[in-house]
Amino acid sequence: MVRLNRIYTKTGDDGDTSLGDGSRLPKHHARIAAYGTVDELSSVIGLALAHGVDERLHGWLRSIQNDLFDVGADLCVPGEAGDKLRLTPAYAERLERILDEVNERLAPLKSFVLPGGKPAAAWLHVARTVCRRAERHVTELAAREDERGRVNREVIVYLNRLSDLLFVLARAANDDGALDVLWQPGQNR
Repeated sequence: MVRLNRIYTKTGDDGDTSLGDGSRLPKHHARIAAYGTVDELSSVIGLALAHGVDERLHGWLRSIQNDLFDVGADLCVPGEAGDKLRLTPAYAERLERILDEVNERLAPLKSFVLPGGKPAAAWLHVARTVCRRAERHVTELAAREDERGRVNREVIVYLNRLSDLLFVLARAANDDGALDVLWQPGQNR
C-alpha cells in the first residue's frame, strides 16, 4: 500500500528522481518522460470525466485511470518483475472487450473524425493523442540499447489498444457518433 505522509521530499532538487527500485535517473530521462506522459494521460481522462459522460463510460474511464497508475508502476521499476506490479495480457484483453462492445453501437465511419462535438468527447480525443505520445515514449525507451529487456511489452500493447479505445469512447460520448465532426477532404480549396 502506498502511504504519502509528506508531499515534498527535496530529493529531486538536483534534477534527478528515484525509481521504484531505488535507483535514480535524471528527470529528463526517457523512462521518466514515458511514465510522466502516462500520468498526463490520466489527468486528461479526468478532464473528460469532469465534463460529464454517461455512467457506462464513467466506469470504464475510472478503471482505465486506475490501470494507468499500474502502467506507471510497471514503468518505474525497470527489468524483471520480481514481486513488483506488472501488466499482463489481461489488461489489453479487457480493453478489447470494451472496444468491441462500444464499437458495435457506432455507425461505420466514411471519413476521419475531427476532434470536437461535446466537451467530454473533445477531451477524449486529446486523451487519445496523449496516449499515442506515451506509446511513442515507451517504444523509444524500449529501443534504447541500455533499456533492452527492461520494458514490459504488455505496456506497449496496452497503450496501443487504449488509444483505439479512447477514439471509440470519444465517438460514444458524442451521442454514439451522431455529433461527430467529420473531415471533409479539400473543403477549403
